[in-house]
Amino acid sequence: MSATTARRRTLAALATLPLLALAACGYGSQAKDDDIAKVAAGAKKIDHLGSVRIGYFGNLTHATALVGRERGLFQRELGATKAEYALFNAGPSEIEALNSGSIDIGWIGPSPAVNGYTTSGGKNLKIVGGSASGGVKLVVDPKKITSLKDVKGKKIATPQLGNTQDVAFLNWAAGQGWRVDPQSGRGDVSVVRTDNKIIPDAYKSGSVDGAWVPEPTASKLVAEGGKVLLDEATLWPGKKFVITNIIVRQSFLRQHPRAVEAVLKASVESNKWINADPDQAKAAANKQLAADSGKALPAGVLDPAWSSIRFTDDPLAATLHTEAAHAVTAGLLTKPDLRGIYDLTLLNKVLRAMGGRPVGDAGLGTR
Repeated sequence: MSATTARRRTLAALATLPLLALAACGYGSQAKDDDIAKVAAGAKKIDHLGSVRIGYFGNLTHATALVGRERGLFQRELGATKAEYALFNAGPSEIEALNSGSIDIGWIGPSPAVNGYTTSGGKNLKIVGGSASGGVKLVVDPKKITSLKDVKGKKIATPQLGNTQDVAFLNWAAGQGWRVDPQSGRGDVSVVRTDNKIIPDAYKSGSVDGAWVPEPTASKLVAEGGKVLLDEATLWPGKKFVITNIIVRQSFLRQHPRAVEAVLKASVESNKWINADPDQAKAAANKQLAADSGKALPAGVLDPAWSSIRFTDDPLAATLHTEAAHAVTAGLLTKPDLRGIYDLTLLNKVLRAMGGRPVGDAGLGTR
């Protein structure tokens, strides 16, 4: 079997993880009673839909969704159509849920979105909006690693094979001239694919020497004595790169554009409030994290994590194209055709209606 065929099969597997993964990621989380209470009297269902199923991660890089849920913004815009939620640890399992129809729309990183789009031949999803930039760091044990060159030969955790941080770390390692097998993670540096929830414990036990991870996991490691060796934002022009997009099933977009527009309006409202009142927004995001996980983040983790993320409706499409090239360099993707991956029509309609400027798709819009 050729290396190209092996890569393609791996990506296909990433996009079709077993349904058991959904249970581990919290699939099936329902709308809260207080969400339903926020439905305006006399509100009607959108397109006669009983519910819209929304996916997101329990990461601060998904704070647009966290805040939107906590404040009841999605439910308000959806009227009598119930907002239901599913929680995930990393992108490949969310793509599987989207492919199976278990969710309709979701917040996700760029690499899984690219993988999902390309492995389906451009037929399963569209990116319909942006959400966040930044919030990713390489945190290491300062007793073992004191400089970037010291990373060679060490064990570095990433959340999941083929997820956005996994691709970013493999690309960075390749830029150092180090060789790493993208599938096994073995090479000049060992890549240990580990659930975000487990990485802090793995770090404390010495099982890993550091991690390339999103917030708040990065700040959790710092609270355990880790040191930020590299902020990924410093590797990008203007320190801007997409970390979270909004994706939707193409069939759902075609059949229920009003529902997608309602979710996008709630997303724009959420980001507007986040940027206007970051302290209250930070508290709201933390409240939702506590509701989802049973434990709020302490201020020593929450504050530095929050300060490293920028919330934006712009999907920063040019950086997604670059991140796809990184996946190719890392050996996880053959050169993709990303034309048509974006459909920003509804987002730009919402932005104009709210007095904002339309955003671009870097030539990768709907065919």
